[in-house]
Amino acid sequence: MRVLVHDYSGHPFQAQLSRALAALGHEVLHLYFADFQTPHGNLVTTATDASGLSIRGVSIGEAFLKNTFLRRRSQEIAYGRKLCKEVRRFAPNVVISANTPLDAQKQLLACTKELGSTFIFWVQDLIGEAITRILSRKLPLVGSVAGGYYRHIENHILRESDAIVAITSDFLPFFRRAKIAPGRVSVIENWAPLDEIPIFPKANDWALANNFAGRTNVVYAGTLGFKHNPNVLLKLAREVEATITVFSEGAVGEALKASAQAEGISNLLVRPWVSFSDLPKMLASADLVCALMEPDAGAFSVPSKVLSYLAAGKPILAAIPSGNLAARLIVREGAGIVVEPGDDSAFVEAGKKILGNVRLREGMSKSGRQFAEAAFSIGEIASRFEAIIQKTWQDRNSPGRALKISGSREAALATLPIADRVPEA
Repeated sequence: MRVLVHDYSGHPFQAQLSRALAALGHEVLHLYFADFQTPHGNLVTTATDASGLSIRGVSIGEAFLKNTFLRRRSQEIAYGRKLCKEVRRFAPNVVISANTPLDAQKQLLACTKELGSTFIFWVQDLIGEAITRILSRKLPLVGSVAGGYYRHIENHILRESDAIVAITSDFLPFFRRAKIAPGRVSVIENWAPLDEIPIFPKANDWALANNFAGRTNVVYAGTLGFKHNPNVLLKLAREVEATITVFSEGAVGEALKASAQAEGISNLLVRPWVSFSDLPKMLASADLVCALMEPDAGAFSVPSKVLSYLAAGKPILAAIPSGNLAARLIVREGAGIVVEPGDDSAFVEAGKKILGNVRLREGMSKSGRQFAEAAFSIGEIASRFEAIIQKTWQDRNSPGRALKISGSREAALATLPIADRVPEA
C-alpha cells in the first residue's frame, strides 16, 4: 500500500508510526508543516529506516503568524494548497491526517477523494469545539459565529472520512451528536516513542553542559498557548527551592519570561525548546515535570507531553481537569499528582509535597515508566492502524475480498509477539 501520513505538527509518535508502517512493507510518505513553531520529533530518515519511508516538510515560504487569527487562517488555507500538491504527486492509496487545521484538512479530504484514495481522520483535538470555547471567551460574538462555522466544517470532514481514529473515548459523545456511525470510529490512545526516550542518569552530559547538574529541577517542556495557564508556574517558583525551567517558544512563553523578570523571580527561566534528540537527557535531569491545561480545554484535547513524561519515568505535577484522559492516567498509574486548573494553592502544595519526598518521587517515576513499557508497544499500535488501513481500502474498492499481503509484511509480522499481531480483515 502507498500510505501518506500527514501530521501537521511534526510530533514524535506520529513519525514513529510512519516508520513502523514502512517496516511492515508499505511505501510511506510522512508530511508535516515545516514552518509550524512547535517541538518536532525525529523527522529525518536514517540508515535504520525501511527503504519505503520518506519524510518531507511542507513550507508556505514565510513565517507562520500563529497568534493572528485572520492572517493565520489565510496561511492555513495556503498550506492546504501546498499540501495537496504533495498528495497528488505521491498518489497514495490511503491518507491518515492528524493535528490539521480544518481549512487545510477540508482541502486534504477533497484532494484525497479526487484521487480515489481513502481518508482516515486521526482526531487529536476537537478543533471546532476548541475554537468555539477559546474565541467566545475573547470575542463573544465573533467567537460564536466562527465556532459554529468550524464545527460545521469539522462535522462535514468527520462524516466524509472513510474512518476515524480518536485518541480518547471522551470524544465519542461529540461524534454521536455529529451523527457519525459508531462502526467507523476506532479509539487508539496516543503514546510516546519508547525506544527514543531511554532512561539516563540525572547528571548526564547534557545536564552538565547546561548547568542542570547539582540542583533541584522542575521542568515544563512543550507548547504554551491559549489552553494553558503558565502563571501558576510563577507561584510555584516563589514557594519552592528549585529552579523551574520552561522549555517553550512563542508569545506566551515570552510573556511568562517578562513577568518573572518584572517580579524579580530569578529561579524561573524560559529557554528555547530542546531538540528531540536532547529531550531524554533533559527530562532525566528533572526532579519534577509539569503539565498544564485550562478547565474547558479538557473536553477537546489531551496533552501528549504527559506521555513523554511517563516514558522518561518522571514524577508529574499536573493542573488538568480531572475528567481528562491524561489526568485519569496519571492518577490511575500513581505517576504524579493532579489538581484542578485554577486551584493554584493546591498546585503549589502538591509541588512542595513531591519535591520534599524522595521516596514518593522514586515510586512515581517507577510507576510511570512501567506503564509506558507495557502500553507503548509500537508493534501492536502499528498493527491496529494497519487493520484500519486495510479495512477502509477494502470497503472502498473490493468489499468482501482481503488484500494480498506482501511477503515482507508477513516476515515483519512474524517478528512481533503473538499479542501484537492483528489477523487479516
